[in-house]
Amino acid sequence: MASEPNTAELRAWSAFLNAQATLLRRLEAELVESEDMTLPEFDVLIQLGMAPDRRLRMTELSDRVRLSHSGVTRLVDRLTQAGLVKRARCDSDRRGTFATLTAAGRARLRRAEPIHLRGIREHFGKRLTSAQLSAVAEALEPLARDARPTQPSAR
Repeated sequence: MASEPNTAELRAWSAFLNAQATLLRRLEAELVESEDMTLPEFDVLIQLGMAPDRRLRMTELSDRVRLSHSGVTRLVDRLTQAGLVKRARCDSDRRGTFATLTAAGRARLRRAEPIHLRGIREHFGKRLTSAQLSAVAEALEPLARDARPTQPSAR
């Protein structure tokens, strides 16, 4: 039988959840106010902007933005209607679909990116010392590396 988390574990977990929620709300509020863009919309645009040929298969995009396949499909649908993303069939796999950043999407990303980066610096980077930033990165990077999407076992 697994033991229950101790006080230090619960304190760290609670601090992590509260900090994440607070920071994400602030960052999204700034993007919505200045660019009428949600954080998930920004995340899709930035992931596509960093990808080779500014395109990703929908399954890879879903993994990168940490949304379900149906969630990323609905989000890409909205971005496609706004002219920021377009879809294209994968020539090598007829079932596959690419999401591609359009010129309008690149322009929108160029406007939103400085706002987001300024928010990260203001609400996160400037509030921690260099040693604290290193400690946070060292503590969280192994957790992110260990996190793999799990597939339900076939029964």
